[in-house]
Amino acid sequence: MAAMPAASEATRAWLTLLRAPGIGAATIRSWLARDGDIVAALRRARREAPEETRAWLAAPDAARLDADEAWLAQPGHHLLTCDSEDFPLLLRDIGSAPAALFVIGDPTLLWTPQIAVVGARSASTAGLANARAFARAFALAGNTVTSGLAEGIDGAAHAAALAAGGKTVAVLGTGIDLVYPRQHAELAARIAESGALVSEFPPGVQGHPTHFPRRNRIISGLSLGTLVVEASLKSGSLTTARYAAEQGREVFALPGSIHNPLARGCHKLIREGARLVETATEVLDDLRDVGAILADGLRERLAAIDAERGGGAGAQRRGDAHEGDPDYAALMKALDHTPAALDELVERTGLAAAALSSMLLVLELDGLVVAENGRYARAAS
Repeated sequence: MAAMPAASEATRAWLTLLRAPGIGAATIRSWLARDGDIVAALRRARREAPEETRAWLAAPDAARLDADEAWLAQPGHHLLTCDSEDFPLLLRDIGSAPAALFVIGDPTLLWTPQIAVVGARSASTAGLANARAFARAFALAGNTVTSGLAEGIDGAAHAAALAAGGKTVAVLGTGIDLVYPRQHAELAARIAESGALVSEFPPGVQGHPTHFPRRNRIISGLSLGTLVVEASLKSGSLTTARYAAEQGREVFALPGSIHNPLARGCHKLIREGARLVETATEVLDDLRDVGAILADGLRERLAAIDAERGGGAGAQRRGDAHEGDPDYAALMKALDHTPAALDELVERTGLAAAALSSMLLVLELDGLVVAENGRYARAAS
């Protein structure tokens, strides 16, 4: 059996293929499946790729690839490839999955239960208020709010999740280091600090009209379900909803006035089978079961990581790490043997939902907490 390539060699091969013209994610994934590792896939590309691609691969832009490697070396910068166990579980399952994701921020958020909130760029005042209210409720319930950093509904949803002390993921239609629209530069910086910016496009790639539909399939593919707040009949949000339906995910839409052109897209979705919702609770109730499945997968992955870092001793190290921590003490005091929902624990402890979600997962892995159907209780002693 051939030895696996060194990490640096594999990273360079990934960056080379992701930069190569004339090939897409599906081709890279098919070569990877046939050859077993990315370096072998690169060798195949040099033999079998279209002529334009082979010409570029014969003399790739070394300075650009060096810059990509320098970008990855910076703190908080990541490349998640489809052959890695860290690649998001839900996104892996879609037929049009990207070959890799560039991430700024916390890549583990891509494994958390996410709900997409999307809608019109030129949203109404009422639409923006609805986006904020639903995003806040989702965040307080422990979900990550995912959207596309666009003007209007997207930006309102991201900002509301952050204001609630929750987590948010922004999927970009540009290179990972570029922000579009420019007026969201400050919002993007806040997301990078406490959430995650995500793109399948390498650094420096400018936005293009074809990039944003590609971005939309990732938004829906990362998420348990997609909520469309406002949309015209030509809105890109309908593309996100279509991708969600094709991916077997739930689609929700808010109804509006028959006189509001920004309600027509939502009404079209409802006629086609989207769930008409009026409250965030309706969305959360519908997604609870699939969220539990994702949580199981996350727990398995974290347990595997723990085993890689020292097996059973890892749980003891985690326990030592939170022993004496006042936030963990407050959480344990708030828990009893009667299961409580996350929002109840938020009220009892005063801690943010996103922080509580992470703490509860640690305590569950330590055997101190049991979780069932989105409710938490002390484990039997």
